[in-house]
Amino acid sequence: MVGWKWKVSDDGRSEGCKLAGLTLDKTDRAIIQALKGDGRLPFTTIAAQLNVSPGMIRQRVQRLVDAGVLQFAAVTNPLRSGYHTMALIGVKADGNRLREIANQIAAFEEVIYLTITSGTYNFLVEVTCIDNADLLRFLSDKLYSVEGVREAETFIYLDIVKEIYAWNPPSGGA
Repeated sequence: MVGWKWKVSDDGRSEGCKLAGLTLDKTDRAIIQALKGDGRLPFTTIAAQLNVSPGMIRQRVQRLVDAGVLQFAAVTNPLRSGYHTMALIGVKADGNRLREIANQIAAFEEVIYLTITSGTYNFLVEVTCIDNADLLRFLSDKLYSVEGVREAETFIYLDIVKEIYAWNPPSGGA
């Protein structure tokens, strides 16, 4: 995503949240909030809650999806689905090929999240593996076989204390 930017009115109040040219108003935020509670909530129910037409909800949801602000997905818990090892791996790589290396690593089935970062590591890579032996295979046979990967530090998850996939768009700006 591009990032959040704020449009401020003449009196100093934010008029809405802009993302890549899309302004999110209070109705958009209310729609997002309703769908966060239940992504299968009928548009007619949301429309009744907001006192608007179902067609308006349908159009706004489609606009939010098209803009990349909103997406619908089934979220699974890997630790309850046969995977017993999850880890975050900090990877140092050749700086002149970051995107190419990132795309190669992202293609591995064990990788569920990858971000290019600033700081000590060039990438943070989250993986799910069946067990520690599977993680070792991933590291030695896959990750370290990618040309340009120089170092990796692996942090095995002992417990997940907080994990969220839904957050509120900012309602005030700077």
